[in-house]
Amino acid sequence: MKFLKTISIAIVLALLSCKQQPKAEENVGIETVEKEEEKTSEIIVYKDFESKYVIPRNVEVFLPTGYDATSIEKYKVLYMHDGQNVFNSETSYTGIDWGVDEAIDSLMKIGKIKNTIVVAPWNTVKKRFSEYMPKAPAEISENPQAKASLKENTGYDALYSDEYLKFLVEELKPFIEKTYNVSSKTEDTSIMGSSMGGLISLYAICKYPEVFGSAGCVSTHWPVQILGEAYIKTLPTTLPDPATHKIYFDFGTEGLDAQYEPFQKQVDKMMVAKGYTESNNWITKKFDGAGHNEKSWNERVHIPLEFLLQ
Repeated sequence: MKFLKTISIAIVLALLSCKQQPKAEENVGIETVEKEEEKTSEIIVYKDFESKYVIPRNVEVFLPTGYDATSIEKYKVLYMHDGQNVFNSETSYTGIDWGVDEAIDSLMKIGKIKNTIVVAPWNTVKKRFSEYMPKAPAEISENPQAKASLKENTGYDALYSDEYLKFLVEELKPFIEKTYNVSSKTEDTSIMGSSMGGLISLYAICKYPEVFGSAGCVSTHWPVQILGEAYIKTLPTTLPDPATHKIYFDFGTEGLDAQYEPFQKQVDKMMVAKGYTESNNWITKKFDGAGHNEKSWNERVHIPLEFLLQ
């Protein structure tokens, strides 16, 4: 939003004559000049955002420099998972954040992306895996063996990704659209995350193709025992229409990311079979030397942002 700073300028009008001084009331006139200033970017934190589907969590909203609550052109919205890592190095796992606020501001300034706000719900740590692992196919994720394994490894015997997506779609999204000057159109609504956040972003665009027009899946954590392979097999029938959707994938070559290439190649074949065209409505990128951490994602975050938010 732009605000106005009023500057009062006194203009002295000297009406000179050879023998007569000007009258007092003729000496001064006042003119008001209005000067526009651009509002700086802002991050608003909603603490313990309530939900009937999932446990409360903080939600951060980034408003870019110059955000205008009254503009005719409405802003795009990017939803990002693991919100504590997105903007703030003090709350980030590794002490390095994604730098999404700076990247959005820079890309908007040079005209690489459309006006965009970012909405970043935090994860709840203990329930992160349970909320981010796709619940598809249900016959695999809900069988007794899977439930027992989930209980042993996460403390929960079920996956809550469907509930998490309901929170985003039915509760958080309507709140954002009521509170901020944003578009509700599918093509203006994106979702992005890394690792398990990459999985839930893909699941979101497949499950709610009428809501999310694009998804950014960064360092997607495919190799989840049993569940990961089972989820990949659902993609040929669940991927959204390539005529109206865009999907971004990437991976590095160090740490956990070193495991991802064989799985990503399987998914890439499915993308081609579905009708996606690389560099048009789909991108897969490999980053040699990049690891599985916020530092690596910070260094390349401008790439998916530009693709998703053009």
